[in-house]
Amino acid sequence: MEREEKMIPQQRQVLFLLVLLGVSGAASELKQLLVVEEMERGSFVGNVAKALGLEVGELSNRGARVSFKGNKDFLQLNHRTGDLLLREKLDREELCGPAEPCVLSFQILLENPFQIVRAELIVEDINDHSPVFLDTEMVLKIPENTSPGTAFVLENAQDLDVGSNSLQNYSLSPNSYFHSQIRNNSKGKRYPELVLDKSLDREEQPEVTLILTAVDGGVPPRSGTVQVRVLVVDINDNAPMFPQSQYEVQIPENSSIGSKVVTVSATDLDEGNYADISYTFLHASENIRNIFQLTEKSGELYLKQKLDFELTQSYSIDIQATDGGGLSGECTVIIEVIDLNDNPPELTISSLTSPIPENSPETVVAVFRVSDIDSGENGKIVCSIQDDLPFVLKPSIENFYTLVTDGALDRESRAEYNITITVTDLGSPRLKSEHSITVLISDVNDNPTVFFQRAYKLYLQENNSPALHIGSVSASDRDSGINAQVTYSLLPPETGDLPLFSYISINSDNGHLYALRSLDYEAIQAFQFTVRAADGGSPSLSSQVLVQVLVEDENDNSPFVLYPLQNGTAPCNDLVPRAAEPGYLVTKVVAVDRDWGQNSWLSYQLIKATDPGLFTLWAHNGEVRTARPISDRDTIKQKLLVLVKDNGQPPLSTMATLNVLLVDGFSEPYIQFPDAPKEQFQTDSLTIYLVISLASVSFLFLVSVIMFIGIRLWRRKKDDTDSHFTSNGPFPGHLVDVSRTGTLSQSYQYEVCLASGSGTSEFKFLKPVLPILPTSDGNKDSISSSALRNSFFFD
Repeated sequence: MEREEKMIPQQRQVLFLLVLLGVSGAASELKQLLVVEEMERGSFVGNVAKALGLEVGELSNRGARVSFKGNKDFLQLNHRTGDLLLREKLDREELCGPAEPCVLSFQILLENPFQIVRAELIVEDINDHSPVFLDTEMVLKIPENTSPGTAFVLENAQDLDVGSNSLQNYSLSPNSYFHSQIRNNSKGKRYPELVLDKSLDREEQPEVTLILTAVDGGVPPRSGTVQVRVLVVDINDNAPMFPQSQYEVQIPENSSIGSKVVTVSATDLDEGNYADISYTFLHASENIRNIFQLTEKSGELYLKQKLDFELTQSYSIDIQATDGGGLSGECTVIIEVIDLNDNPPELTISSLTSPIPENSPETVVAVFRVSDIDSGENGKIVCSIQDDLPFVLKPSIENFYTLVTDGALDRESRAEYNITITVTDLGSPRLKSEHSITVLISDVNDNPTVFFQRAYKLYLQENNSPALHIGSVSASDRDSGINAQVTYSLLPPETGDLPLFSYISINSDNGHLYALRSLDYEAIQAFQFTVRAADGGSPSLSSQVLVQVLVEDENDNSPFVLYPLQNGTAPCNDLVPRAAEPGYLVTKVVAVDRDWGQNSWLSYQLIKATDPGLFTLWAHNGEVRTARPISDRDTIKQKLLVLVKDNGQPPLSTMATLNVLLVDGFSEPYIQFPDAPKEQFQTDSLTIYLVISLASVSFLFLVSVIMFIGIRLWRRKKDDTDSHFTSNGPFPGHLVDVSRTGTLSQSYQYEVCLASGSGTSEFKFLKPVLPILPTSDGNKDSISSSALRNSFFFD
């Protein structure tokens, strides 16, 4: 607001300043002083010296000062001129709210001689507030069969100004269906109504949007607008009805925030959506909306703020019930705030015993005294505690009470009791005060230790470092203090077969378990032991738990080649006829791995060969087969270098060397050639050698056929007695047959091969050999018979 709107001529600022009616008394009275709100600080209000007929200097000599209620300093007195000036801008709405006129009483005090002059300062309103609608949008649901001329109540606007500056009129935006009119309710407030001029048709226009404007009477006038949405609905011929038009409620001024004040309920004879009722405030001020909360669906009215009887003694709230069809009913809730007995009783603790042992008999816990400065019924006191506690209150003399145990106590069930002693007087309404005391229950060793698990299973990787922490066991004790201090220990095994204390140790304080030495999975896969947990009470209570340790395998063993044996002084040669077709099985590399699981899965790879394109190696079973037909140009002696690798992380591998002789038939002798590079075998020397050998080959072939037939007959006779070759020594039952991963299948056993180390043409017969494999701990483990059944070596 511009300053010229706030200021008026000085004649209107001060009506009159008159001297007291009776000059002879100690108290006098001035006429009312008029000031316009929002006047600038330091504005002139009146002259006290002239009004009291005093000289200017007398005000200072007599100690004149201005006093407002509540130590407010709205005015300041100039002792030199006697002028009353505004100390600050005044806001009429903040000082007086809707009250009119806004009167501020004050006194002018003269100390020597003492004299009191009473006066009133009237703050005149200016139009500094526009009308405001509390809701940003109004929604009306009007049935389409509503008759023209029907009026619908709208929410009114709020204007903090009063008098002619307050809300004066409403207007509606131009439309073809409605016009607005103003009505006065029983309280003299003006509120707008929406009047239907033309029948509605939902199918033609389901919604009508209007703008409602509220205008006050100031100069110039101020206004506020709100959008009104009219939703056209189908027929709804029954409006909600309250069983009573007025509800009267009394509520104490100390009611807590959130407490329910009243529940209003309306009924509707319609069904479905038309009977769905919602409750809203009607014509409620912002103050009422700040203090009370109305539940839209249930009609329950709750407190949002504390009530103060001294500030407001009663509230009148209009509530509107609207059904799903837009019809509504109204009721009024009258709330009377009841002034209360404002002196609560007091409680004084004389003695308190805490803690108390859990096995104590009936014991006096506390002694206290209650009092109330009120008299009569308001001074009579009743004491109580919670019902679910093992304590009881016993009255004594002169308002003394004792708090005594009543029943057995168990610290493990409840170690602490927060007891609230409630002291209530018999006034109307009753006031009460509460005092909370905490009683601690001391422990007795009556609970054994309990492990968190029924059994423990720990996993340990082999080849661990000594003193490795492998896991923990943990137990708890429901007792407290030393009674709950748990100590762990290992119990000796029932049998002396397992040197337990050389494998494992335990930290007695925290239950941490440590491996004392490095373990080998191939030697021990699992072991178990018992741990005891004892508390520190007297007598000590304990419990036990079984712990199982599983050793996990690590890839710490390289593959071992069973065939061909790599450490023999006379290497074995495999014979391949030159007439062999592609895919002909030459031999099979047989290997095993002492590890377990995927660490023992073997794969084979041909690294190097005399003729790389002549042979292929199957990666999964180690079978060596011909990749193409053998030609006359292929070297007689073929040397293959095979890599055997396991599937561990990281993988370990072993190299195997295979010697293959290309012959015209199995009866051909093999004459050993000195090891030399392939390029040293010239065609001429090979031809000469073959010619020289031709004569002896024919003879040896006949001898070999006769011996071969004899051996076969002998072998067949033996197989009738025993279908398997057996080794001379027993095999441990705990070893696993690995014939599927590292040995020849029975369909590819070799019966005979020629020796290459003697330089002669005599035959060397096969016999089963069982190699002894060294383990990491120095012991020798035998390989299963099925793994060796198909592996043969020369004598």
